[in-house]
Amino acid sequence: MELKATRYEVDDGIAVVTLARPKRRNAWTGRMHTEYRWILREADQDPKVRVIVVTGDPEGQAFCAGADLGALDGHAEKGRYDAGTPEDIATPGFGVDPAFDASFAYHFGVGKPILAAINGPAAGVGLVLAAFADLRFAAAGAKFTAAHGRFNFPAEFGLSWVLPRIVGLTHANDILLSSRVFTAEEAMTMGFLNRLVAPDALMDEVMAYARTLADGVAPGSARETKRQIYRDLHRDAAASVQAAERLLEEMIKAPDYKEGVKAWSEKRKAVWTG
Repeated sequence: MELKATRYEVDDGIAVVTLARPKRRNAWTGRMHTEYRWILREADQDPKVRVIVVTGDPEGQAFCAGADLGALDGHAEKGRYDAGTPEDIATPGFGVDPAFDASFAYHFGVGKPILAAINGPAAGVGLVLAAFADLRFAAAGAKFTAAHGRFNFPAEFGLSWVLPRIVGLTHANDILLSSRVFTAEEAMTMGFLNRLVAPDALMDEVMAYARTLADGVAPGSARETKRQIYRDLHRDAAASVQAAERLLEEMIKAPDYKEGVKAWSEKRKAVWTG
């Protein structure tokens, strides 16, 4: 696919996805969503990719400023919502669990950890993208907003499901019912962020963390642990334990188990096969 609204690079096991509409503050469009899903599918299927990082083009001075105003005008003129995506849009993460087979919920089905490097404002769908990432790092001073209230929209794309699970009901109600702007510093105290970083150090910090995951965690372990986490949101404790026991019996037969034990005993970096 020709990428016009995004960039995609893979370096030594780490894939970096950049939302790249800098003249529009990396605002979201159907084209961007189409490219983004295609990239996630490519990264998920590439055995060389161990970790995925999502960020915004720094020239746009934003992570993602939400839906493009042109798209919002288009909805108003048509009198209906139009996602602007083709019928054959890629379906990364689909087929793993029915609970993940929907827009943005597909992040949970992608078998690689996804890190959001939030380098500036994240509004509307930008907040959605951040929320559905597995870990969130933000530049100090970045601003967030759900934004939907000012457009007579509902909470978008599962934010009403995911935010209470990240920050709790009290903070989620504040964010979603008010649509107010809140800062990265507030987001950190709420528990929305994993780390708050100086703006000029953000990507270095994120890439260093991604490197620890890529080097120190077996790909199969990262994949199955991620799926356990999100499936267990719908399971009781006994079902979680039973599923973990089944996985243990399967995964102990994989070559990466023996490699992990050997690398640990020899005090060296493991060479994962995935």
